[in-house]
Amino acid sequence: MKLKPILYLGDTSLATAAGYLAGLMSMWRYGYDYVPSDVQLNGEAHAPRDLYIISDYPARLAEDSVQREILTRVENGAGLIMIGGWESFHGQGGDWDGTPIGRVLPVQIDRGDDRVNCDQPALLRCVGNHPICDGLPWDERPPTVGGFNRFTPKPDSQTILEVHQFAAAFENGRGVFTPTERHPMLVVGQYGRGRTAALATDLAPHWVGGMVDWGTGERITTAAPDSWSIEVGTYYAQFIRNLLNWTGRFDGAPAPMVQTTINPAAIAAVTAASPSVVTR
Repeated sequence: MKLKPILYLGDTSLATAAGYLAGLMSMWRYGYDYVPSDVQLNGEAHAPRDLYIISDYPARLAEDSVQREILTRVENGAGLIMIGGWESFHGQGGDWDGTPIGRVLPVQIDRGDDRVNCDQPALLRCVGNHPICDGLPWDERPPTVGGFNRFTPKPDSQTILEVHQFAAAFENGRGVFTPTERHPMLVVGQYGRGRTAALATDLAPHWVGGMVDWGTGERITTAAPDSWSIEVGTYYAQFIRNLLNWTGRFDGAPAPMVQTTINPAAIAAVTAASPSVVTR
């Protein structure tokens, strides 16, 4: 089987949280191989790729030798994205701090639990001029998220998005929003000739929050092979496409048609259960 330009790791399974990103990549005809969050990364890493995406995938399933092989590809021009989640960055079981991949990301990963769950409004603000932000109404209609990983941008990186948290309350029947904290949300950088990106929030519930519905009017409905149908906002989809196109240097051109590399036993187990999204 021919390996595809994108290697996508994590987000539980195609029958659950991975259905969001996989569904959009399938709609755009971006070719990818997929490895679920409970499957060891082995042969999938040995072929050249244009883009590596890691989201809710624990470092313990990617041996240092395999990570270094990926980094050789990135150093020679491939892209690398880590997306937030309970098993991303440090998280709760992600443990990417101190790993070969963790060391080349454009952010310093905390050595302790870096998860922030938001029960009050958390809005994204674009703070850097960058192609990933192009064509989206960040000021007029900022999206909200439900959680993220804390990290620190490295000196040679660029922070593109921040998350601004607010304390919301009613005073005399009127809603009042008081700014509390702000943290980096999207940071980009370079490793050799390759582009790197660290996105603090998830792209699937529950951390994605209202961002999954970001848009007006028309909605996007799609599904990946071996997955289920998703319905998302148009701005949410455009942001993800911008992120993938810039980091993978796709320049808007579709990669070859999707092909998935999955663990049949794992997929059989999850498809036998209810196809509801796992909240991570």
